Amino acid sequence: MSIFNRLFGRKNAEIIDTSEKLAALLGSWYSSDAGEEITSANALQITTVYSCIRVIAESIGMLPSSMMVETQKGKEKALEHPVHRLFNVAPNEYMTAQEYKELITAHLMLKGNHYSYINRINGRPAELLPMAPDAVSVKLLNDYTVEYTVTFKNGTTQVVPSGDILHIKLMTVDGVTGLSPISQARNALGLAKATERHGSRLFKNGANPFGVLKAQGNLTDEQFNGLKGQIESYSGDGAFKPLILEGGLEWTQVAISPEDSQFLETRKYQRSEIAGLFRVPPHMIGDLERATFSNIEHQSLQFVREALMPHITRIENRVRLSLIPENEQSRYFLKFNVNALLRGDMKTRAEFYTKLQQAGALSPNEIREKEDMNPREGGDIYLTPLNMAINGKPIEESENADQE
Repeated sequence: MSIFNRLFGRKNAEIIDTSEKLAALLGSWYSSDAGEEITSANALQITTVYSCIRVIAESIGMLPSSMMVETQKGKEKALEHPVHRLFNVAPNEYMTAQEYKELITAHLMLKGNHYSYINRINGRPAELLPMAPDAVSVKLLNDYTVEYTVTFKNGTTQVVPSGDILHIKLMTVDGVTGLSPISQARNALGLAKATERHGSRLFKNGANPFGVLKAQGNLTDEQFNGLKGQIESYSGDGAFKPLILEGGLEWTQVAISPEDSQFLETRKYQRSEIAGLFRVPPHMIGDLERATFSNIEHQSLQFVREALMPHITRIENRVRLSLIPENEQSRYFLKFNVNALLRGDMKTRAEFYTKLQQAGALSPNEIREKEDMNPREGGDIYLTPLNMAINGKPIEESENADQE
């Protein structure tokens, strides 16, 4: 449906007399050079887009996260902090913490922004209620404070103080709202959608027969309509049936195969381009054409660093600023545990832990903790290699010299 049909092709509709009503009618609608209208909803119908968003959202959603506090002994988990429960158990009554983190990530990749209303009790955050990004507009006032206007389903609007909104955004060029990846890549997504539409029509109508029918003379209306009906019966489920020709008709094949028209190559290119947009390695969305055993592990680690970490750090930083009181921000912070995703194979991990333990950098219990194992008695010791020296002297001699 074009924008003109959206605006003028509506019967018995209310008058669009406000910007909020116009936004509600159009939604996040973007026109592409390929002639396809791209929205956050139909962008998800592109298989590669859905696969990329799903793998990133589910990867972040399953990560454990903890509220941490800086103490004199180091960093410790702050299990009693109210924010800890919001990101580990449930942010509200109808969502789990995993579902909420997946929703945040999906909003960021589709809209570039996530908004949640912060329900506070006695000044402490007790609930996080997510809102549809299209229902929230943001404005930077003259005094450099941010104002949020929320449009509800009944059409009413309400201004919400910035202190009551958890606003997580992607890269921004105005400092107020994040850029939508779907909007910025609308031409690439439009081409992918147009290619899918072409493929669907191709196989709906049947790849054969396509060509030219030659007749020795003019066909009567009855003959023409009969022939037309016969050809139309070959589309869809009737494709690939033999074509019956009579009356001197000759068939000449002129169809170009999908391979010859580079249809499949275009599909592959668009899949690769969209995966690059979201920084997802091709093998993680089922594209194993160029994957090898030697590069999959490297690409998986690269996925954590380049695709997941930017979203994770955005969430961590915004939670610290919006959900933690100012007098606690220097000590308390939210931390996602990505160690499980950064682990290599068993052999590589064993060699890594062995070297760190022998160098005295890790104790056995610290290694067990990284492997999600319970500590053992006597496992808090640190080894010191006997062949190491300080300033060219053995460690014991150096200690004695210091005491003298």
